[in-house]
Amino acid sequence: MRDVHALAPAHDRLRLSRVGVTAVRKPLVVQRPGRQVTLTVSFSVAVDLPSTRKGSDLSRNAELLAEVVDWTAQKPVESLESACSSIARELLVRHPYATNSEVLGEGEYFAPRGITPARRSLEDFRLFAEANATRSENGEIAVTRSIGAEAVGMTACPCAMETAREKLEKEFPLLADPSLKTLPIVTHNQRNRTRLLFDLPEGADVEVDQILEAIEGAQSSPTYAILKRGDEADVVLTAHRHPKFVEDVVRDLLASLPSRFPRLPDATGVRVRTVSEESIHKYDVTSSHATTLGEIRTAAA
Repeated sequence: MRDVHALAPAHDRLRLSRVGVTAVRKPLVVQRPGRQVTLTVSFSVAVDLPSTRKGSDLSRNAELLAEVVDWTAQKPVESLESACSSIARELLVRHPYATNSEVLGEGEYFAPRGITPARRSLEDFRLFAEANATRSENGEIAVTRSIGAEAVGMTACPCAMETAREKLEKEFPLLADPSLKTLPIVTHNQRNRTRLLFDLPEGADVEVDQILEAIEGAQSSPTYAILKRGDEADVVLTAHRHPKFVEDVVRDLLASLPSRFPRLPDATGVRVRTVSEESIHKYDVTSSHATTLGEIRTAAA
């Protein structure tokens, strides 16, 4: 059969940086220390396309995903990012005309959470992995990989809190008593979504549960699926005792990383993005930053 993909394109001087398939959903079985986890992952895979080819062999991508992922039920992978790395490397083997490949994986991850042990349940988070492979002129393939997660919590606005305090002190003069300055005052709240990703150097590794703990520790308060009335009050009070802008969430998260991840090398890339879904505005507020652990450690020294 005639290989139309291998024909010369109409515009034979235009190379394409990315051609592939997206939103391929697969169950991925991961073996972590002491436990096995099954993730429902949406994969996107792509390679570059030289100017000499009309199209990319997309069926090879689907075949590769099936070979690597479907067999994890019998032979689990060690992590989502390692699976993405294997796929990225093999893409360049199966597409000999390509020099770059990209694999993105986004999975549903469940971890036990609860405001008390009696309220614990499995709650959902997002898990992300990226892998990029590059073929050098001598044929060697180098792979870079990233791993990260997203947690939903809440933030309480510090600006509205202080403004409300000033107004309430005029209405209720007793609130001006210095002993009451630490009393949490009403403010508006946001559902906060924060994502933290690490670009890992060769040999470095990190557990997703540690990433989630770091994110939740930077928000005004975690949120939970199961809350009784008293629990709801505790969550609200915790958030109001730790009011934060999105800028605070990013800075607090970054500042916590050296102590939370002391074994990760300075070359580890760090990407943070947070979004607060506003309750009294018709827009959301976001903040993000990209740096390295080395730069964070230097700033904290």
